[in-house]
Amino acid sequence: MPSFDIVSEIDKHELQNAVDQANKEVTTRYDFKGTDSSFELNDNAITMKTESDFQLNQMYDMLMQKANRRGIDIKCMDAKDPDIQLKNARQVVEMREGIEAPLAKKIIKAIKDSKMKVQASNQGDSVRVTGKKRDDLQQVMQMLKGMEDIDMPLQFNNFRD
Repeated sequence: MPSFDIVSEIDKHELQNAVDQANKEVTTRYDFKGTDSSFELNDNAITMKTESDFQLNQMYDMLMQKANRRGIDIKCMDAKDPDIQLKNARQVVEMREGIEAPLAKKIIKAIKDSKMKVQASNQGDSVRVTGKKRDDLQQVMQMLKGMEDIDMPLQFNNFRD
């Protein structure tokens, strides 16, 4: 029986490259000269350090631009509140990965409401969709790509015939 998994993953290598490129740009830009500004990647969190709130906003825009160019969907970025003290400003950007339970329920409900002849089930960090026909599964993929209210980038893998 054909099936596929709906997942939300980030390419770690491309994320590291985006952070490296952002660090390189921050060291060469004139408006950041003399500041100790940097990006640090730890697991799925990027820490931005600089001197002011304005520079944090510029660094966040820079990070989004670099990530987008590297093929990382910026919908998975979740910027936390900045921590600003005198001449020291920090902000953490969480990179969300995996499909959480509320989003999985929303996806499963959308698939069931579409009245297609497929079954969807929650598999922890992914949603597995099975059906009798390959065409039905491809219709589900197209339907999910067209949904606007999903705030995470979705990938489809483990397509089995």
